[in-house]
Amino acid sequence: MIDVAVRRLRPDAQIPHQAYEGDAGLDLAACEAVVLEPGERAVVPTGVAVEIPDGYAGFVQPRSGLAAQHGIGIVNSPGLIDSGYRGEIRVVLLNTGHDRFSVEAGMRIAQLVVAPVASVRLVEVDELAGSERGSRGFGSSTS
Repeated sequence: MIDVAVRRLRPDAQIPHQAYEGDAGLDLAACEAVVLEPGERAVVPTGVAVEIPDGYAGFVQPRSGLAAQHGIGIVNSPGLIDSGYRGEIRVVLLNTGHDRFSVEAGMRIAQLVVAPVASVRLVEVDELAGSERGSRGFGSSTS
């Protein structure tokens, strides 16, 4: 277990928390009301900032209940929080449904997953090693 510092930027902001012990994601709540018309997107503030430790990253993920019941997703899913970022976590919600959707202050709108990430150094080469997949792209596998 790692400690992640969190700072409340607004007095009414909710500290991210796990709904159930063992959950991978910490629920992120809106701190402002927003109305999303069908096809509309909005940047929704959470009122909190986190200090992700070096060697980790935060990934803002959609909530499956909002997606399944209302068609609410996250445009840049997953949203990436680098370890050096100290600003407010904001979630870019998108209404893919057919009805207007109201986000209320305090509503759980996304999840934050903190995971280790490898440090990499790119090495330019003339050729890459072969693989079974080769250069076949997105959707190239057969069922």
